[in-house]
Amino acid sequence: MMDMTKGLAAFGWSQHFNAQLDPAESAGLTPARVIAVHRDGLEVAAPGFSWRVAHISDAADEEGMATVGDFVLVDPETRRTPRLLARKSLFKRRAAGTGRRIQLLAANVDTLFIVTSCNQDFNVAHLERYLALAREAGVMPVLLLTKADLATDTAEFEQAAVRLMPGLVVVSLDARDPEAAGRLAPWCGPGQTVALLGSSGVGKSTLVNTLAGERQAVAGIRESDAHGRHTTTGRSMHRLASDGWLIDTPGMRELQLADLEFGLGEVFADIEAAAVHCRFANCRHESEPGCAVQAAIASGEIEADRLVRFRKLLSEDTRNSASIHERRRKDRGFGKMTREATRLKKRRWDP
Repeated sequence: MMDMTKGLAAFGWSQHFNAQLDPAESAGLTPARVIAVHRDGLEVAAPGFSWRVAHISDAADEEGMATVGDFVLVDPETRRTPRLLARKSLFKRRAAGTGRRIQLLAANVDTLFIVTSCNQDFNVAHLERYLALAREAGVMPVLLLTKADLATDTAEFEQAAVRLMPGLVVVSLDARDPEAAGRLAPWCGPGQTVALLGSSGVGKSTLVNTLAGERQAVAGIRESDAHGRHTTTGRSMHRLASDGWLIDTPGMRELQLADLEFGLGEVFADIEAAAVHCRFANCRHESEPGCAVQAAIASGEIEADRLVRFRKLLSEDTRNSASIHERRRKDRGFGKMTREATRLKKRRWDP
């Protein structure tokens, strides 16, 4: 087991995962990283092998299932995955549609590259969602402005971007330029994992090609609205030329937030800092006397539209989180009822 974990450092293995191994419990099992998730199984890899293995069968809920970037313990004989190791970070969203389920996006990511472009795709409200997702996961976000070579002036996009969150790193680049790999090298070193997140058509697949040297289908841009067609259809990991790892994700048509209260507080730290000085603890930041947030808006320190977006995201997160927690509560109750029925049935028929 220990010889195998030494080689896993190149796959992103660290002491965080090593500390979870119990020699007695892990005997005969091999640690591996999930490279891709398929409907009928997981694609996992470690030094010297790449296997297709079964999904985790005893997961209590969606977060107990394995996703791209996870580390699992695999039984080499049966190709089953009896254990999912605790994650360093996890990106998730409420699944699109009317359901109340969580969709896992990526795990054990060190840096999130939020990709947008210097054209009509640049959308402050969308970027704030991505930033909240990164901060909730405890992952450093880096905002990449692609198609910089096609923009008349990138300064306006850069200035709008740096105002999104204090200390946000913003990089303008041409995703096709080999020099882009050098500019992003600080986050793509050996064993490091970065994830790409952004709308369709912003150049994510092109950037994957540049960083990893892999051929992917890249759709063109519709000149009428500057949006591209969806090209990446699933989440997968790619080995970078720098010996790091990159997780690509499909273009997000909808990113419903859930369980992101901390992340929203990080992104909108200016509003929360001002709110501390409001006269009333339950201030709604509307027309109450002594509202420090409205005073900051009046002085130009905070944009009025930013408060509107914060309220909208906070309301969405509260609504979605309550819905998901209620479904989980019901699922746990149903599971308990099923186990009790099975126990009673067994007791009835046992001599």
